[in-house]
Amino acid sequence: VQLVESGGGEVQAGGSLRLSCAASGRTFSSYGMGWFRQAPGKERELVAAISWSGGSTYYADSVKGRFTISRDNAKNTVYLQMNSLKPEDTAVYYCAASSISAMVIFAGGYDYWGQGTQVTVSS
Repeated sequence: VQLVESGGGEVQAGGSLRLSCAASGRTFSSYGMGWFRQAPGKERELVAAISWSGGSTYYADSVKGRFTISRDNAKNTVYLQMNSLKPEDTAVYYCAASSISAMVIFAGGYDYWGQGTQVTVSS
C-alpha cells in the first residue's frame, strides 16, 4: 500500500484545512486508517483514527471537536478536516494504514506510512 498526503499548507489561527490521503491498492477498504502528527522536538502522536467501515472513530483530546476524520472507500481516500486551527497544531501530518480493520490507536499497529505534509498555523 502506498499513501500520498496532500492539502497541507499555511493558515492563520482559526482557519481550516482539509488533508487528503490517497492510497493505492485494491484492499484499501479493509484497512484501518489513522492520521498522526509530529512537531519539531516532539514525538509523533496519533491525531485521529477510523475503522475500515468508518463506523468507529477516535480523536486525541487536543483535537476533539475541531478535527473530523472520514473516508471514501470508493475513492481509496481518507480525509482529515481541521477547523479552528491553533498554532500548536503546527506539525508534519502523516497518514497511516493498518492491516487491522478495526480502529487502531497505537502507532505500532500501523503497517504503512505516507511521506507527510506540513501544516503551519500562524498566530
